[in-house]
Amino acid sequence: MRRRFFVDQVRNGRAEISGDDAQHLTRVLRVEAGETYEISDNRNVYLAQVETARKSLVIFETLSKLDPVTPAVHVTLCAAIFKFDHFEWMIEKATELGVARIVPVISTRTERGLDKAALKRVERWRRIGLEASQQSRRAHLPEIDDATSWADALATTADHRYVLEENPGAKPLLSALPPSRQITDSVALLVGPEGGWTDEERVEFAKAAWTPVSLGPSILRAETAGIAGLAIINAAWLQAGSPA
Repeated sequence: MRRRFFVDQVRNGRAEISGDDAQHLTRVLRVEAGETYEISDNRNVYLAQVETARKSLVIFETLSKLDPVTPAVHVTLCAAIFKFDHFEWMIEKATELGVARIVPVISTRTERGLDKAALKRVERWRRIGLEASQQSRRAHLPEIDDATSWADALATTADHRYVLEENPGAKPLLSALPPSRQITDSVALLVGPEGGWTDEERVEFAKAAWTPVSLGPSILRAETAGIAGLAIINAAWLQAGSPA
């Protein structure tokens, strides 16, 4: 299977990758002139041939436009910020699972200092999203927002909005999903911080009409819960879109 790379733009049938990214292609991946790859400008996907492969510059010539694979559902993952190594693992895996947008959320129990530090990490998070997108052959990069306030996160719009709840009584996520699912649907999934939601936050997401849902009796780490929730949502919409 051909590798896929993201480029800033395709202009007059050509695209280029320069600097450190080009060095990675030529030194690590051994990209050479004449080889064929796929490239995406985050709008369209192309079959392209390497025209030039130098130390710090790789130039592609497009051969044809390819049909991109459309995700089964548009999912926004709103995740309360937690320890960065775990948060970054979640970004990588969520990207592989096709998440459309990731919203880092400052919640009451976000560890002190992480909210301010997150402002300096967003470019690294987007880089992780880029690398995971290339690995998983996505057609489009995920949007990764700057750190967002709790109030703004609650205002996230989607056709269906769910919040993962560790307290007993919440309906299982799979059972809460709508029985009729369309590829045009949008879903938002809100994932709590280490330590869980406060009572005040529970009141606020109830007022904002987020549906509390459960992933079962086990208490999962925040990053595990986010990925499990995404996998369930993807599977449900993929099943809905499959022929009987």
